Amino acid sequence: MKTKLIILAALLLLAACSSNETEVINHEVGDKVPVRVHVNEFSISVSDFDDFVAGTRVGTRAESAKNYEDVKACVLAFYDVEGTEVYKKTQVRGDASTYTTFGNFKADLQIGHYKMVALGYNVGNNDEFTLTSPTQAGYTSEKPREMFCLVQDVTVTRSDTLNLDVTLNRLGAYLKILSTDGRSAGVTKIRTTFGNGGKTFNPSTGLALTNDGFDQTNNSSAKVGETIEINCFPYLFTDEQKMDVTIDALDSDGKALFSKVITGVEFKRGYITTIKGPIFTAGTSAVGFQFNTEWGEGKTYTFE
Repeated sequence: MKTKLIILAALLLLAACSSNETEVINHEVGDKVPVRVHVNEFSISVSDFDDFVAGTRVGTRAESAKNYEDVKACVLAFYDVEGTEVYKKTQVRGDASTYTTFGNFKADLQIGHYKMVALGYNVGNNDEFTLTSPTQAGYTSEKPREMFCLVQDVTVTRSDTLNLDVTLNRLGAYLKILSTDGRSAGVTKIRTTFGNGGKTFNPSTGLALTNDGFDQTNNSSAKVGETIEINCFPYLFTDEQKMDVTIDALDSDGKALFSKVITGVEFKRGYITTIKGPIFTAGTSAVGFQFNTEWGEGKTYTFE
C-alpha cells in the first residue's frame, strides 16, 4: 500500500511539473485557437541630414493604415517549429474579396510555437513577389518595392482568442533620381543599375540576400524638354552601404543614348538618398552630378 502511495505521489508531481509545457505542445488534431493580428496605423517621421548622421528621427506623427495608400498589399504568414508554413494570407488594397478591414487578419492555429512574418508593401504592374520562409522573400520580377516587415515568435496556448497588435518597420533604402535637364527626343526609358544590394531579402534581418546588384528600367512619363524623377527602393546588404549607380537614358530599342556613373553613393535603410544632374547631356561620366544633402524631404514610415 505504501509503495502504491509513493508511485501515485510521484505521478502527481510529474504531472504538475509538466502541465505548462503540455498546455502548449499537447493538443488534439483540429484543436485550434483564434489568432487575430491587427495592423492599424503608420507612424511617419521626417529627418534632416544632421538627424541622419546622428541616427535620430524627429517630427513623428501617426496616420491610419487606410490613408497611407503606398502600402497596397499586406501578407501575414505563420511557420511552425519545423519551418513548415501553416498559414498565409495576402490582402490587396481595393480587392474586397481579400479582406474585411485592410490590415486586420484572422487565423485559427493549433496550440504550439510559431514564427510570424508580417509584410506590407507597394504593388506595381507585373510584380512577382514571394515569401517562402522567415529568412527568404523578395522579387523575381524587375523592381523591388517599398517594403515594411516584422518577424516575431508567437506562442499559442489554451485561450479563447490571441490578439496581436503589430508594428512593421521600413526595410529598404530609397533612391530618388532627379534630372536637371529636360528629356531629349528619342529617350523613352531610364535604366538604373545598382552596383550592390539586391531584390531579395531576409525578413528576419531586413538585409538583402545577395550583394551582386541589379538593374531596373522605368518608363518616362515626362514630355520632351521636361525634367524627370525616378524612384527606386534597393535592399541593402548591410544597414549602411556605399555603391556605384549607373543611369542610362534608353531609346525605344533599349539602346543607351546617354550614360552616367555616380560612384560611392551612400545609402542607409529607412532614408532617402537623392542624386541629381544632367541625364540627357553627353559628357564624361558623372560630370555635373551632385549629391543632395537636404534630408528634410526624407521620411521614414513605420506601420503598425
